[in-house]
Amino acid sequence: MVNREIGFSLWLDFVERDYLKKEFGALIEKGIINGATSNPAIFASAITTSPAYKEQLASLEGKTPKEKYEALAIEDIRTAARALRPLYDEDNDGYISIEVDPFLSNDTQGTIEEGRRLFECIGEPNVMIKVPATNAGYEAMKMLLSEGISVNATLIFSPTQAQRCVKAMEEGMSQTKAKVDGVISVFVSRFDRMLDDELAQSGIDGGLTGVYNAAKIYAMIEKAENPRIRTLFASTGVKGDDLPPYYYMRQLLAPHSVNTAPLATIESWLAVKPTPPQLPMDDALINGYFTKLSDNGFDMDEVYATLLKEGLEAFENAFEEMLAKLK
Repeated sequence: MVNREIGFSLWLDFVERDYLKKEFGALIEKGIINGATSNPAIFASAITTSPAYKEQLASLEGKTPKEKYEALAIEDIRTAARALRPLYDEDNDGYISIEVDPFLSNDTQGTIEEGRRLFECIGEPNVMIKVPATNAGYEAMKMLLSEGISVNATLIFSPTQAQRCVKAMEEGMSQTKAKVDGVISVFVSRFDRMLDDELAQSGIDGGLTGVYNAAKIYAMIEKAENPRIRTLFASTGVKGDDLPPYYYMRQLLAPHSVNTAPLATIESWLAVKPTPPQLPMDDALINGYFTKLSDNGFDMDEVYATLLKEGLEAFENAFEEMLAKLK
């Protein structure tokens, strides 16, 4: 559930046309969620598996695959934005995110132009443009915010990425009088999927690296003391049966933050007893954990670089596969 007393927001990491027209509204009305997110992989799954897109696709005959994708995605994002608009109007988030073409991750001007175009085509103020946290992306974040377009910085794995996002967002926000927000999407579970087997060989418990890393970045973002810039904990769905489905949501419950999660993860979390906020975490505890990793030969800079590379490639592959099916 959303907890406005501590400033905790819960967003649904899922978009599919029939769901948006039916069950989505109930989640909003019950106060379970106050926002939503999408990414290329989510849209690829929805568009290529759901029959809800068949009729519109038939009307798009002759369009390029990307034009077809954008037409479908824009309609879904507009539908979600309108459902969430009352929350936005009362300053209770109400955002839905759409990501720029993942193949633009190293193209600053291309990202700016596409983000601006998508925002204008959707025509709703409560849309966040998702921009990958790459060297090209930071300037794009700044420019979009300066034009009154809210930004969801995505694929953040390292503290350095998060610091650069904060700087870009603050600079962009300082150049506009529009109501804009920025969230910095820190990916969590991918650390543990990558490292847990190796950590076990060193006698180190699994399921912790993503949490400690996210806690470290959260503390850093909070030091900026900007009410319009928040940590968004992403990639919080558990893979496998070693951890309960709600594990990352519980471990990262924090004031002035957002958690975005798949529907099944949210449902599992609602089914258990509520817990108090788990963050902020003691700095000594966080530093001690990463010292232990370093002492056992784990280079976090290498881990960060690998996860970013894999994340960018995963979104590119999902996008490319979807476009191939739309030909």
